[in-house]
Amino acid sequence: MLTKKQNLLETIKGGNPDRFVKQYEFMHFIMEAPGGRFPQPGETIKNDWGITFKWPEGQLGGFPVHDDEHKVLKDITEWKKYVKAPVIPTSDEAWAAAIAHANTVDRNEEFVTLFVAPGVFEMTHHLMSMEDALMALYEEPEAMHKLIDYLTEHELAYAKALIDHIHPDCIFHHDDWGSQKSSFISPAMFEEFFLPAYKKIYAFYKANGVELIVHHSDSYAANLVPFMIEMGVDIWQGVMTTNNTPELVKQYGSQISFMGDIDSGVVDFPAWTPEIVAKEVERACRNCGKLYFIPCLTQGGNWSSFPGVYDSTNEAIEKMTKEMF
Repeated sequence: MLTKKQNLLETIKGGNPDRFVKQYEFMHFIMEAPGGRFPQPGETIKNDWGITFKWPEGQLGGFPVHDDEHKVLKDITEWKKYVKAPVIPTSDEAWAAAIAHANTVDRNEEFVTLFVAPGVFEMTHHLMSMEDALMALYEEPEAMHKLIDYLTEHELAYAKALIDHIHPDCIFHHDDWGSQKSSFISPAMFEEFFLPAYKKIYAFYKANGVELIVHHSDSYAANLVPFMIEMGVDIWQGVMTTNNTPELVKQYGSQISFMGDIDSGVVDFPAWTPEIVAKEVERACRNCGKLYFIPCLTQGGNWSSFPGVYDSTNEAIEKMTKEMF
């Protein structure tokens, strides 16, 4: 029987896996690394960039607050005045817990994985709101290019700190690039503004010993897959069914793998049942096949919003392994 790591590599390299990869099983997350703060349910926080996040009770997640009082970047043409990158911790104490955790992982079995969020695109709209960020791409492209360069340089500095202290095997990088039905920006605009940033970031990780780049965008982004390949993404996680995942596997499978096709909104809700989960898992596995595909909730992490859904999904994947392998 292959290890989790071996089975994953066989799957994404078009080899001979002996079972379906069960969602995130190959990633061992090191969540103790110093970095961005995120709210918990019912909490409001301000992170080190000055961005205020609120997670209202009863909602599935948190999001930045963008009224006049809380918006960090009030004028893109004066971004230098408003945007100040936080200092990246360097002390042994700050990294001790993450290092200790990483040292417990059997790297032959699992990938030591760092969770990096938010990404460059999300940072632009976290700082100034989605509407302001999208309008700025049209109205103030020069300023946006400079802001993106600034954010990229900070992320590269943080990447160096992660590599120096943890030596990760895998990076799980969040940056949502679309809605369920379309990308937020056109491929041409993505190519101009964000592709260069990601080519730098992911090339740096790969040049410094990171074996696997997993990019999370639980959205429509089929029109951006060629750019994902160009920037060095190994696995796109969060692929919603609206992308026509089987067609993506057929067209691009030898260049990138796809992790998802089980829409969280369809199975991960208060009235969920194991039968609903099993139906969606079977559809995904049969339609997408054994290679270049990892059945997974589109949720960006090894959890579910409602208790039991994630584990039930794993059980359904095991059942499909018995039927298809």
